[in-house]
Amino acid sequence: MKAILKKMIGEVEVNRDLTLLLVIGGMYSLSIALSNTFVNVYLWKQSGEFMDIALYNLASVFMQPIAFIVAGLWAKKIDRVIVLRLGVSFLSVFFFTVLFLGGNANEYLLLLGALLGIGFGFYWLAFNVLTFEITEPETRVFFNGFLGLVTSLAGMIGPIFAGVLITRMEKFTGYTYIFAISLILFIAAVITSFFLERRSARGSFHFLKILKERKNNKNWKHVLHAHFFQGLREGTFVFVISVWVYITTQSELALGTYGLVASAVSFVSYYVATRVIKEQFRKKSILLGGIILYLAIFLIIFDLTFTKLIIYAVVISIAYPTLLVPYVSLTYDVIGKGWKAAEMRVEYIVVRELFLNGGRIVSILAFLATITLFNEEQGIPGLLLVIGAGHLILYFFIRHVHLPVNEGGKSYAFSRQDKGEGDSGGTTV
Repeated sequence: MKAILKKMIGEVEVNRDLTLLLVIGGMYSLSIALSNTFVNVYLWKQSGEFMDIALYNLASVFMQPIAFIVAGLWAKKIDRVIVLRLGVSFLSVFFFTVLFLGGNANEYLLLLGALLGIGFGFYWLAFNVLTFEITEPETRVFFNGFLGLVTSLAGMIGPIFAGVLITRMEKFTGYTYIFAISLILFIAAVITSFFLERRSARGSFHFLKILKERKNNKNWKHVLHAHFFQGLREGTFVFVISVWVYITTQSELALGTYGLVASAVSFVSYYVATRVIKEQFRKKSILLGGIILYLAIFLIIFDLTFTKLIIYAVVISIAYPTLLVPYVSLTYDVIGKGWKAAEMRVEYIVVRELFLNGGRIVSILAFLATITLFNEEQGIPGLLLVIGAGHLILYFFIRHVHLPVNEGGKSYAFSRQDKGEGDSGGTTV
């Protein structure tokens, strides 16, 4: 077994904590891939109202930045591993609550959304910080690459497996099994976290200092504004697309197929993008990705069919890596060259999440206003054309980011979290 592993990863020294963190990340990815897209459809089938789905997602994105701030404070004051454990525990409680409520889940939308948002906030803050602390420069590429592979495979296998299981069982029985599997995976992740070496921390939490740093660092200000507009598209698209797939087909298997196609194309696209997009072409790549993402909307706002949705899935799964690979790199280059980057890496991530989720909140509030004031069939497509420009608009902030060549601090990379439309697996980058 060791010989096989060595062939796969080369001469990289994989320590115990790194392996455990990969296992936890893998269980998280599989659990989210199995269930999270289907939670929106599960709630939709109970209520049939876009208003309810929007409120559920609003509660989630509202609680995420609050959870990030609290988790950041505790990560600096108490222990990173405890924060990670709390995140996974909240996600376990979320799935337990969904199972316990059963057919009454739509009556507790705000509670469910809040539990999910708190879980995501605690989990991703701790996971990102632990990624930096547990990996070394020579193992970080392996860690992110291997985790990316596991996440992609989970994204391909999870939705289609869940779709088949749900479709073959009567009423909500399949959902019960899928949510139960996710709950078991998260409980296993909690247990695994007890084997991680405790990582107590010292130091103050300078959240407001890094928030105000945008006045001194123009690059940081531009990156934060770009993240707001990134969130502007994500907030609504992340649940509308999955529900539209179900409404169009009346089939969870079709939703699983959509997820499989999107993840498979995304897997190949990320592989190509990481090797083809050079540093000097990063901004052009971000612009190209933003243009393609906006034009893709025209595939789905008129005469919606499952074929068009699949084509849309293929197009955005090519466009997102084209945009996100250079965008993530540029973001962390700015953070890495920022004031006290190593010491304040937690605060930088928390502030970034504040702007990202701020965009998501505005997006969902705009969605709620639209379906309240206008007919859904006309209002929603019109809204998507407006907020769907978010990834295109972010280019006009990123284009003003100027970094000195081979100067400044190190780039403090964190684990990237992919979040496609129709998947609500937490934060994007």
